[in-house]
Amino acid sequence: MTRKTTNKKKLQKKLLHKYRLVVLNEDTFEERLAFKLTRLNVFVLGSLVAILLVAITTVFIAFTPVREYIPGYSSTALQKKALELDFKTDSLLGVVNMNDAYIGSVKKVLRGEVSAVVINKDSIFKAAQIDADVLDLNPSKADSILRAKVNNEDKYNLFETATTATDFVFFPPVNGSISAGFDTKEKHFAVDVVIPKNTPVKATADGRVLFASWTSDASYVIIIDHGDELISVYKHNSSLTKSQGEFVKSREVIALSGSSGELSTGPHLHFELWNNGIPLNPSTFIDF
Repeated sequence: MTRKTTNKKKLQKKLLHKYRLVVLNEDTFEERLAFKLTRLNVFVLGSLVAILLVAITTVFIAFTPVREYIPGYSSTALQKKALELDFKTDSLLGVVNMNDAYIGSVKKVLRGEVSAVVINKDSIFKAAQIDADVLDLNPSKADSILRAKVNNEDKYNLFETATTATDFVFFPPVNGSISAGFDTKEKHFAVDVVIPKNTPVKATADGRVLFASWTSDASYVIIIDHGDELISVYKHNSSLTKSQGEFVKSREVIALSGSSGELSTGPHLHFELWNNGIPLNPSTFIDF
C-alpha cells in the first residue's frame, strides 16, 4: 500500500468519523439534545448556511432602500432630482442669455450706438388721406381664400397679435416748449422739453420700469418697457417715485424734473422713444 493511499484513507476517516454533540442542563447534567455529526456534515452544513446568508444579504441590498447607504450605489430619488435640476439649469441659462442680449440692446440705446429712422409726420397724414375711389378695393380670388383661411385660424388663436409703435396711444410726459428737437445728425435721439424744476413727470403709456437709477451724465434716469420692443426714456430728473420692476399706468407720476447731470443745461426733461432698438422722434406721436 502506497503512502498516498494511506493518507487518503486517513483523511476519509477523519471526515467521516462520527462525533456526538450533546446539550446538557447545567444544573442537573440532564441530556436535552444530542446530534451525531461528522466533520464532512459540519463543513457541508456550514457552507450551505454561508451561501444562504450571502444570497439573502444580496437580495436585501439589491431590492430595498438599504442599498442607498452603501458606497457606490446612487439614490433613485437623488438621480431624479439631479435630472430635474439639470433641466432647470438649462432653462435658466437660456433666460439669462436672453436677458443679457436685451440688456445689451438697452445699453446701446443709452449710448446712442444705433442707427436712426426718421418718420415724417406729413407723409403719414398724406398716406391716410389717399382717395379710396382711385384704389381697386375688389379682392382677388387668392386674397379671398387667404382671408378666409386667416379668419378661420383666428377663431382658435389664444394669443394676441403683434403690435407696433403706431398702435400705442402716447400721452405727453410733461407739457412745455421744446428747446432741442430730435436730430439724428447730432445724435440727439430725443426731445428736450423746458419745464420748471420739480415738475411731475408722467409715464407716456402703461409698462414696467426697466431701469431706475442715478447716472453721472443724466442724473436720475428711468426707463419704461411698454412691451412689443417699445421703451421710453426719461432723463435729468431730480428724484424718482418708482423703482425697477414696478408696473406703472399711463399718466402716472414716475419722477420729478430737475437740472442735474453733467449734460444738463437747465431745468428740462430729456425724453426718448425707442422701438425695436431704433430711435423714434417723439414729436411724431406726442404733442408737447
